[in-house]
Amino acid sequence: MLRASLTSIAKGARTALAAFALLGLAVVLLPSDALAQAQSVNPTASAVTEEQLLQALRPGGEIAGRVSIPDQKATGLIKPGGQDWRAFHQGAMFWITTVALLGMVAIVLAFYAVRGKITIDSGLSGMKILRFNAFERFVHWLTAGSFLILALTGLNLVLGRFVLMPLFGAEAFATATQIGKYAHNYLAWPFMAGLVFMLAVWIKDNIPDRTDVAWLKAGGGLLKKGVHPDAKKFNAGQKGIFWSVIIGGAALSVTGVLLLFPYLAGGYADWQLVQIIHGIVAAVLVAIMVGHIYIGSVGMQGAFDAMGSGEVDYNWAREHHSLWAEEARRAQGGASPGTPGAHPAPQPAE
Repeated sequence: MLRASLTSIAKGARTALAAFALLGLAVVLLPSDALAQAQSVNPTASAVTEEQLLQALRPGGEIAGRVSIPDQKATGLIKPGGQDWRAFHQGAMFWITTVALLGMVAIVLAFYAVRGKITIDSGLSGMKILRFNAFERFVHWLTAGSFLILALTGLNLVLGRFVLMPLFGAEAFATATQIGKYAHNYLAWPFMAGLVFMLAVWIKDNIPDRTDVAWLKAGGGLLKKGVHPDAKKFNAGQKGIFWSVIIGGAALSVTGVLLLFPYLAGGYADWQLVQIIHGIVAAVLVAIMVGHIYIGSVGMQGAFDAMGSGEVDYNWAREHHSLWAEEARRAQGGASPGTPGAHPAPQPAE
């Protein structure tokens, strides 16, 4: 038995050696051009390309699978429209936002270089009059504060990948963006509430009238020192800001709700259109707010007091809102500075 097994193993070995020898001989004798052709064969040469799949599987080039859930929209795997939207978001949307933001910053810097800080020509009077009560200031800061966070987190989604990620790294950027996403989603609601309050409180004072035409013709007194066109509680420039916030904020609110609840918007193409509108309106409104923040803070002496303490100097009010200033002074039982009955503001201790 042992001898028979060894004999069988030896025969198998001789057969294997003979097969390897024949294979080597075939390689040696094979013409070189045939060998090169065999080596150059590409097994995927006739494979279907992605472009062919996009054109053939469905009208519109959409690749879909199958799902066991009722929502058949989940069958979508590859949608060329999504690729077009991504190209827009990383291309045109990036430049729209950049040009709007940097353009307004450049305008503000140029204005400051030419005009400088707008001061009170007649100096401080020492008498304060109430411009905005506590509730009005609350409405302003509720809307402004939430908008500021919404603006920063929204800008991060458009510009952060190109500006912040190279500086802080992908991991830190991803963490900050995730936190920003939650902040953006939740702070949208107080922003919308602020818009409703603003409309209810200030719409009566922001209806355009004839005084706005004269104010605009005079450049609002912003371009030339000593020019102070008449204005009511809000001048034409402030009315423009008000309606920009109301109309732009309404557009952002509607599109934002559709992005939070995409089933309300319709299909994929509708979602993409909503995102584009949301992004463009946001870029324009952020640029407008940059100018508003400048004038309302460092750009004009005494302007911040209106939304800070709520009280403004009488001379500031007289120069920028003359028609309102007299009405407000009389309504608050005050008199002109320097006359009996005037109520000067308390001066800080030396």
